[in-house]
Amino acid sequence: MALPAALAFLTPAAFAEEGMWPYDQIPRDELQQKFKFEATPDFFDHLRLSSVRVGGGSGAFVSPQGLILTSRQAVAGCLASLPGGASEAGFYAAEAPSEARCSGLDAEILLRIENVTAKVAAGSKETGARAVAARIQNISRIEKSCAPGHRCVVVKLFSGGRYDLYEYRVYNDLRLVFAPEYDLAFFGKERDSITYLRYGLNVAFLRAWENGKPAATPQFLKVNPAAVHEGDLVIAAANPQPTGRASTAAQLQFDRDRALPLAVSRLESRITKLSVFSSQSDSNKRAAEATLAAFLAQYKIDAGRLIGLRDDRLVTRKTVFEDKIRRAVQASKLGNDAGKVWDDLAAAYKQWTPFERPYQILEASPAPGSNLFRQARREIRKENADASGAAVPEPVEIILLTAYLEELKSLGDKEVPLKNVLGGKSPQEAAESLVKTGTVKQLAEALEDSARRLAKKHDEILGALETSASEKIAQYRFKLFGNADYPDATGTPRVEFGAVKGYTDRAGIAMPFVSTFSGLYFREENSGPYLVPQRWLDLRAALQQTTGLDFVSTCDVGGGDFGAPTVNRAGELAGVLFDGNLESLPGTYLYSDEQARAVHVAASGIAESLRVIYKASALLRELGLPVD
Repeated sequence: MALPAALAFLTPAAFAEEGMWPYDQIPRDELQQKFKFEATPDFFDHLRLSSVRVGGGSGAFVSPQGLILTSRQAVAGCLASLPGGASEAGFYAAEAPSEARCSGLDAEILLRIENVTAKVAAGSKETGARAVAARIQNISRIEKSCAPGHRCVVVKLFSGGRYDLYEYRVYNDLRLVFAPEYDLAFFGKERDSITYLRYGLNVAFLRAWENGKPAATPQFLKVNPAAVHEGDLVIAAANPQPTGRASTAAQLQFDRDRALPLAVSRLESRITKLSVFSSQSDSNKRAAEATLAAFLAQYKIDAGRLIGLRDDRLVTRKTVFEDKIRRAVQASKLGNDAGKVWDDLAAAYKQWTPFERPYQILEASPAPGSNLFRQARREIRKENADASGAAVPEPVEIILLTAYLEELKSLGDKEVPLKNVLGGKSPQEAAESLVKTGTVKQLAEALEDSARRLAKKHDEILGALETSASEKIAQYRFKLFGNADYPDATGTPRVEFGAVKGYTDRAGIAMPFVSTFSGLYFREENSGPYLVPQRWLDLRAALQQTTGLDFVSTCDVGGGDFGAPTVNRAGELAGVLFDGNLESLPGTYLYSDEQARAVHVAASGIAESLRVIYKASALLRELGLPVD
């Protein structure tokens, strides 16, 4: 089918920085045009076979003896299980026998990708639910045909426009080799996590073992400790969490005007209450720390997305591109009524808007942070017990449930029958009674009918339509662009390209492309989030303080990318991607390189830290780096 003239104005990925690209869909022409980089198959095969998924994030082999470089958060669970305060103080095993086994942690290498779209659709002429059942059976059969000891997953791309089989080799005996102190890895903690400049040594080393000895890994990345320079091409091998770039302008406007402002407001009130409580004593601080950290992390995500969506340029870009897609779809005879998809979705969001607040409070996000309420609801709904949520200290539970009861009162008696729960008490008095008497289930039961009614209404107005519309739009784009357009991220291995590049932040302040050790000490206050460990203070004079510690790039970053190896054009490891700045968070919907940046630990900073601060001679030698 010849593409219509309207497509001449469509550029789904204007340049190589945009996109989270599957390994079988590398934008070779764009890389050559933009960076004068020849994207050879050998280069990307080596990158793929050296990279791993680990600990919910990413990593890479960096020696032929199974040594893996990743981020510190990827090994947080392993550190927490070790005795002697390793989760705070860090860990180093100079010899293989001292390496600490990380139970439940594994690493996967993507061995191959196969397009299995025809196999998924094979043998079925059914429609509707029967067609879905047939696809599920075919997918199960394909995945079970995997080679012994490997793991196979059929990945749905372009909302079913394409299905790829991903075959992984799994290493399930991982042992911890090195992790820095918590205070240094997360220097600035939540306060700096929403910004840049950053000064974190957010890395860790693991080792894969097989048959009782370090695994042989001939495919690995050589670490290059040379300084990065502004304008350098960098390539990250990551596993970004699902994105929503097929979202329509109507969806973005709804998130901007209704859903996200409400979510941010709810988080702000709880963060304020917990911050006041935390400031009153050290015991309060310890009790509130985990819950407050979780709220701040979510606040960063939601507030960042909202800030981006309130930039009219983002929604305007989305609207303009969407209009071009609609015209191209209609002109290409993909469907004369294709425009209805966007119109129906816009009408549905308009209809749903007045229900969003009670829906969030009662059903989508009830009693944020309260483990007691979460478990009570699961029990009422006869859902399997969930051991993932840690117990929340009683004083914190009371604060969280007080905030929730205040929200419920604001909905009014017609929406929420609270009289029996409150019994004439104030929200705080009622919360104290519920927690101390172990009767939080009473509150969950009182809300259940209202919550289920809203869930049913959500499904009727938005549920099926939202899913079908997203699928149709993604499939239209795939039919129009084919492999010239990248699919939304799915938590599977992707390649991200960018340039090392500073930027001007929202306050008009120029941010340099790299931060150095000297900046770390400039920020050091020896308290709160800016606590520099003592050995770093003692050895300050020995460090080359102009050495780069962190740098930023225009790589299209997503959640799940932490620990991603970042290589230069020679395929050598130049850094480890560990975060994005606040301006990168709207990238869930739409990419922009104006201010959005991926944040990396520089290989130069890793090498200097291992040499001067940690005296990790054995680790440096294994990496092929100078010891003195």
